[in-house]
Amino acid sequence: MESAAVLDIAVVGAGPAGLTLARRLDGSAATFEIFERHHDVGGIWDIDAPGSPMYESAHFISSRTLSGFPDFPMPDDYPDYPDHRQLLDYIRGFADRFDLRRNITFNTEVTEARLDEGMWQLSLSDGSTRQARYLVCANGVTWVPNQVTWPGDFDGEVRHSSTYRSPAEFAGRRVLVVGAGNSGVDIACDASFAADQAFLSVRRGYHFIPKHIMGKPADVFASEGPHVPFKVSQKVFGALLRAINGDLRRFGLPKPDHGLFESHPIMNTQILHYLSHGDCIAKGDVDRFDGDSVVFADGSREQVDLVIAATGYQHASPFLADGMLETRGGRPDLYLGMFARNHENLAVLGFIEFASAAYTAFDLMAELIVADATAPEGSNRARTMRERKRSHRPDLTAGHRYVDSERHANYVDADTYLKTLGETRDALGLGAMTS
Repeated sequence: MESAAVLDIAVVGAGPAGLTLARRLDGSAATFEIFERHHDVGGIWDIDAPGSPMYESAHFISSRTLSGFPDFPMPDDYPDYPDHRQLLDYIRGFADRFDLRRNITFNTEVTEARLDEGMWQLSLSDGSTRQARYLVCANGVTWVPNQVTWPGDFDGEVRHSSTYRSPAEFAGRRVLVVGAGNSGVDIACDASFAADQAFLSVRRGYHFIPKHIMGKPADVFASEGPHVPFKVSQKVFGALLRAINGDLRRFGLPKPDHGLFESHPIMNTQILHYLSHGDCIAKGDVDRFDGDSVVFADGSREQVDLVIAATGYQHASPFLADGMLETRGGRPDLYLGMFARNHENLAVLGFIEFASAAYTAFDLMAELIVADATAPEGSNRARTMRERKRSHRPDLTAGHRYVDSERHANYVDADTYLKTLGETRDALGLGAMTS
């Protein structure tokens, strides 16, 4: 049904980020509507949602204890690391608890969002349109796969990890997983017990962090310890990991070429178990295909039936025209990882990456987005935000040397980032912190 009224704010996506924003918007006087192409909330955590990259063995990589929405902790009977079904139930419970569905238009995709004389014109999949003064992209960052190709001809099958669902897909096959992010390592673990033989291709060495340290979830263990400078933390936790994991080169993995916490943490030591038993074999970078084999950079080759490319995702909003979001290092160049610098009425939520639980940070980020979107024209708040978007470039890395890769182009230090959000709140005169 077409709406004649002009919305104050339009939001794309009803996953965790969109729901967090919906709750913040509920506390404002703004008129808003959230558009979700699926039939319910949950985003990627709904394995049945079209395009979801979820797989059957997926679990949260941060703990139940520290990962919940503000004022809505995860149930006490959840395990330390909930699986995707539990996460979906929890997210939908959050929507129920705060009655967030009433402002969501389901089964409706935003096919195009364009600016016309400062107003957003939205084209929807049902043929209707909307107008909005401010647009927030909360569509997430794991919907548009990074497709990678290799030279040569391959007799087997090549798929992106976003298409993977179940270990049953590996039965009777020799499987190569390319990429050592958290999902890539998870999938390699699945292949280790389900495939005839599993291989894991990595371009560099990584640090593998156990999910439990001294019987506690790793993030709880870290949060309960003393807050020490980054370099001290690197040394202490580095020594602890060496004591737990030993020299990773004995598993066939290269030595890490970066310091601990200088890349997104890989919360998985189960893969070391499979490597130590030969169920998975570590390989270097892929050089080319050759018939039924994959040839690696060191000249070795392996006969492979299936290649799973766990090569990440683009930070994309396909409904926006190319160039609408200025880029930097292959990622959108956003003030505080949220606000477009070249358009005063465009923001995103959920595109920034850091080594910390996301949902509490989403709430603080959503508060700033709502403050910006509802600032009266000409007000001090509007002027302050306009100037900060244009010229404020704080060092959100805290001087850390993160891995030189597209994924880490906009990676931030969590403590520094949250501190900067607080400073921005103060600059906008938002008063006491709310949740």
